[in-house]
Amino acid sequence: MADTNYDVIVLGSGPGGYVAAIRSAQLGLKTAIVERENLGGICLNWGCIPTKALLRSAEIFHYMQHAKDYGLAAQNITADLDAVVKRSRGVAKQLNQGVTHLMKKNKITVHMGDGKLVAAGKLEVTGEKGVETLTAKHIIVATGARARDLPFAPADGKRIWTYRHAMTPSEMPKKLLVIGSGAIGIEFASFYNDMGADVTVVEMLDRVVPVEDADISTFLEKALKKQGMKILTGAGVEELKASANGVSAKIKTKDGKVEASEFTHAIVAIGIVPNTENIGLETLKVETTKGHINTDPYCRTNVKGLWAIGDVTAPPWLAHKASHEGVIAAEAIAKELGHKDAHPHPMDAQNIPGCTYCHPQIASVGLTEAKAKEAGHEVRVGNFPFIGNGKAIALGEAEGFIKTVFDAKSGELLGAHMVGAEVTEMIQGFTIGKTAELVEEDFMHTVFAHPTMSEAIHESVLSAYGRALHI
Repeated sequence: MADTNYDVIVLGSGPGGYVAAIRSAQLGLKTAIVERENLGGICLNWGCIPTKALLRSAEIFHYMQHAKDYGLAAQNITADLDAVVKRSRGVAKQLNQGVTHLMKKNKITVHMGDGKLVAAGKLEVTGEKGVETLTAKHIIVATGARARDLPFAPADGKRIWTYRHAMTPSEMPKKLLVIGSGAIGIEFASFYNDMGADVTVVEMLDRVVPVEDADISTFLEKALKKQGMKILTGAGVEELKASANGVSAKIKTKDGKVEASEFTHAIVAIGIVPNTENIGLETLKVETTKGHINTDPYCRTNVKGLWAIGDVTAPPWLAHKASHEGVIAAEAIAKELGHKDAHPHPMDAQNIPGCTYCHPQIASVGLTEAKAKEAGHEVRVGNFPFIGNGKAIALGEAEGFIKTVFDAKSGELLGAHMVGAEVTEMIQGFTIGKTAELVEEDFMHTVFAHPTMSEAIHESVLSAYGRALHI
């Protein structure tokens, strides 16, 4: 009979779970992973990665339509939605196979099936081999989350979609309603708008991408409207009814009026629900808040030997936060098991960047200007537009800006916020700065290559101290 006793079992193989398993194995721990659907979880198979493949196709389609701006000519440009989706699925498949390979390479045992905690250190897996009971000194819960449905209009996959349906559409929406303007809503609104759909976005709060700095929200809303989107903020969908050939919605606008509108499809992107049901949390009396598992900065739960990471825990609900927590948990476990080379560090949510791959892109790390002031900081704020950056002009991407927020007394970088081309790649400069606790002088003394978009990072810091050179 196969040995089913491990040092660590990871429940869930998304970007948190599979990374936790790899790091555990690297530290010499006997590791197993339990997955009920696809290795790589939502992120690799149905989320972050395949959506970027879709958005890349839409971006190229957009550039082809604007070839004239670059002195080029392209006629009869068309988009084949089926081929775009097929490419995206191919990317997902390649990454799924990559994770399978990593599990083998690191000698991690994969148990396919539904896992349930039945006692401390004991997990029952119901899958292709029937019911197996696995035991471990430590168990990491990495079960993630799923899309939240509208209570009065659950997704049907035909007319009312979640992100999952929106990624493999059976037809191109002509008139699309997107409910929610967080990262997922805005990315799909951007994709379908670029692909030629007539898009309306409804956001309950008073601005789009409400977690971002207010200046970023304002800029993005203007940019999206210029691209032809209809944006309704401070508005709510009160009724949504699907029929054979469309969706009728009643939308309450900012002024309190309720308007009836017709759409061909609707995407619901109003947040997530943690996957905490039926995994045995109640049996072990695991403490949760609104369904999300409570953890300390090292990912420990209130139950000894039970850890939790990723979307099943507190926000921000981002893949890279889950991966990082996976490493922290694995190292904290190894340290508890007496490993001398394990040096876990606590998670600091202030140093987690956020990226949204709409068109234009947005990226941020740390505090917004408003949040910094709320926290009692006296601030110095820098702002540098891409129109002052040579590379941005050469690329034909001069729309956008970088905003930096510093503590006026200490020079500590409190936050950075950007909108424009390739900002999701550039945010890392500020993320390293925050993690290393750099001050304004460190950024000012750094030499930035010319010509690059990243020079705008330098200029935005200089701007906060009245020293910007190119504006």
